[in-house]
Amino acid sequence: MVLAEHVALVFLAGLVTALATGVGALPFFFFDSISDRRNVVLWGLASGIMLSASLFGLVDEGLSEGTPLEIVVGLVAGVVLVVVARDVLLDADIDPRQYEEADFKKLVLVLGVLTVHSFPEGVAIGVSFADLGLEGGIPILGLTVPVLAVFMTIAISIHNVPEGTAISIPLSSMGVPNWKLVWWAIFSSLPQPIGAVLAFGFVRVAREFLAFGFGFAAGAMIFLVLTEFVPEALEIGERLPNGGKPELVGGIALGVALMIPLAFV
Repeated sequence: MVLAEHVALVFLAGLVTALATGVGALPFFFFDSISDRRNVVLWGLASGIMLSASLFGLVDEGLSEGTPLEIVVGLVAGVVLVVVARDVLLDADIDPRQYEEADFKKLVLVLGVLTVHSFPEGVAIGVSFADLGLEGGIPILGLTVPVLAVFMTIAISIHNVPEGTAISIPLSSMGVPNWKLVWWAIFSSLPQPIGAVLAFGFVRVAREFLAFGFGFAAGAMIFLVLTEFVPEALEIGERLPNGGKPELVGGIALGVALMIPLAFV
């Protein structure tokens, strides 16, 4: 019974981060478009938050659970997973415009690609809940929730907002109704609650691999930030003065500043 409650809470945390992606579509209910400058700042903010959460949260927590070598092995494994998964999917790059026009087989491929993008974030949530129910956490819904889990859930939720915006922009240009923009944004993050539950179950059963799990999640997320989020921001900012780099750096700095308290918890 206790295990079921724990799994339900972890799934709920992953679902919250998925729903946060839908928040990125809400501005389209009030505005026809989002400026490139604001979009770049949002991507920078998301990048800063994820890098800080990975380093100050996952890596730091991993070092308290295991050796630096275990963390490094986990980091490398996380990067390898993302690279291999992309190769298996033939490095498919799904344009959100294809969501509305996709048949069932296409949607399966879309969901597979989205899993590569969002599953590692679900894993990060799952491993951050490893000490759920133990002493030293924050009381939530009658359970003692690790502080790291709270920070990771908030961090990934904030990070998902600009992802939802990025998905909504091309769909909005197609005339897709606003309520559908919210749905497709959430759809893109549905693998997160699943990844969270799977990762949580693994580290609870095999706690000797906990340090490896922290490194794994951090490696996958850092790699995604450097190879997807930052390049996406720079591509959007091409038409801005200095290529949007000042906005990107400012966003990253703000994201890091928001997450610095994690280093002192």
